[in-house]
Amino acid sequence: MTSFRERLRKRETLLGTFFKTPSPALCEVLGQSGLDMVCLDAEHSPFDRRDIDACLLAFRSVNLPCIVRPPSASPENILNALDCGASGVLIPHVITAKDAAAMVKAAHYGNGGRGFAGASRAGVYGHKSMADHLRDSAASTAVIVQIEDAAALENVDEIAAVDGVDGLFIGRMDLTVSLGYDSPDHPAVVEAVRKVCNTAAKRGRAVGMYTPFTSECGMWIKEGASFFLLGSEHSFMLAGAQALRNEFTAAKGGV
Repeated sequence: MTSFRERLRKRETLLGTFFKTPSPALCEVLGQSGLDMVCLDAEHSPFDRRDIDACLLAFRSVNLPCIVRPPSASPENILNALDCGASGVLIPHVITAKDAAAMVKAAHYGNGGRGFAGASRAGVYGHKSMADHLRDSAASTAVIVQIEDAAALENVDEIAAVDGVDGLFIGRMDLTVSLGYDSPDHPAVVEAVRKVCNTAAKRGRAVGMYTPFTSECGMWIKEGASFFLLGSEHSFMLAGAQALRNEFTAAKGGV
């Protein structure tokens, strides 16, 4: 089966969402959705190590690739997510090529990199040989760095050039705030997003984004974007509940 990393590197058009609730049952529900991927958001949501472990088990049970956005770019947070079986990591607040290179190193086995553990879920609890686990991990671990700071914009070309960076993800809301604006559709923000897309595409890297404006996605695909993380299970529940309320209000009329 083609791995998420392979699809990412081929720059297939992929649709995913953020996942913010520590609930394995909701992971199973999303497995019926037809999404290409999800991002477990441990940066902004209350996931501890046990929660991440349980949710990754559930996502794997329904064959839905899951990357983890860790609470920080620390090596132990990256190791934890990958040992639990994540398809990759989405690293927040990468500003320089040096940052990106350090994240790649932390996500892969090797001298000074990720500590080896063959008895983890990722290693099939010791069932794989060391050679097989090293090979499979190198082939399937996706490293995506998040561009969400004004200071990173001047370094995008160097970041995209780092060997082992599989994709760049534009954190549009943080980028909006960092640039000093209060709306993600400000022309300066749109131009910054365009710059990241074009630079990453020239380097042959996948580039993805969150946008609150789904109608823009076709435009950004033409600009080089290939993967999107839109909404979350929270927004799905709210939209569904609000739609039900509206339908009910219309149906009951003046009753």
